[in-house]
Amino acid sequence: MAGRMNDKVVLVAGAGAIGPGWGNGKAAAVLYAREGASVIACDINAEAARETVEIIHSENGKAVHRTMDVSNSDAVRDTVNWVIENHGRIDVLHSNVGIVEVGGPEEIDENDWDHLMAVNAKGLYLLTKFCLPHMVRGGGGSIVAISSIASERYLGYPCASYAASKGAVDQLVQNIALQYAPKNIRANCVCPGLMDTPQIRAYVTGGYGDDAEAMIQTRNKLCPTGSMGTAWDVAHAALFLASDESRYITGQRLVVDGGISSRIA
Repeated sequence: MAGRMNDKVVLVAGAGAIGPGWGNGKAAAVLYAREGASVIACDINAEAARETVEIIHSENGKAVHRTMDVSNSDAVRDTVNWVIENHGRIDVLHSNVGIVEVGGPEEIDENDWDHLMAVNAKGLYLLTKFCLPHMVRGGGGSIVAISSIASERYLGYPCASYAASKGAVDQLVQNIALQYAPKNIRANCVCPGLMDTPQIRAYVTGGYGDDAEAMIQTRNKLCPTGSMGTAWDVAHAALFLASDESRYITGQRLVVDGGISSRIA
C-alpha cells in the first residue's frame, strides 16, 4: 500500500545518523516521505539532517531540514513555531532522539546522568509540550516515540541511566495517550531490541576497539533470529503507528526485537 502519509506534515526529531548507514530516525524520515509526507527532518547535527533531506529530494520527496537541540526549550519551541508558520499544522511527531551510556549508578558521572536525561526524557517532554497544542487545534495527530526494550528489562549489561530514561519515555507516552485520547491524538512507543545501526556501531567501536566486530557478532548471536534488526524494521513499525491504519491504537509499546525479550534465558 502506497501513500499512507499523503498530505501529512511529519516532524522527525533525530532524523540524522551518527555515521555512515541507516539510523532509526534517518530511515523513518525517508520512509515517511516515500509514503507522501512532508517531512521536517530535525537533528542537532545540521549536516546529518541535511543528508537525510538530500536523500528524500533525490527520490522526489518533500522535506526540509532544521537544526534542533531537543533538550533546549527555546530551540524546540522555535522549530515547532516555524513548522506551523510554514506548513500550518503538525500531523505526526516522531521522536527518535536518544543517547546511551554504559554503567550503573557508581560508574555514571552525575553530569552525564543529567545530560542523558535531558536528551532522552526531557527532550520528549519538550517536543510534546510544544506540539500538542497545535495538534489539538488541528483536530488530532499521532505521536511516535522510539523507546527500547531496556525500559522494561535488563539487557545483559548495565545501562542504568538509559534504561531509566526509556522507562520515563514509556510512561510519558502512556499518560499523553490517555489524557489526549478524547482529542483524537494518539501516542505510542516503538521499543527496539538489539539493532544494527550507526549509533550502536559507534558505541561498540568506542568501547571495544579491535574487538568491535566480535562484539557485533556476539550481539547477533543473542538474537533468536541470528542477527540484529535494522533501522528499517523500526521505521516500518513507526510508519504503522503514525498512519491511519493504527487509528484505534494508543498508549501501547510495539516491541521490535526479533523475539529476544520473550526469552527466559
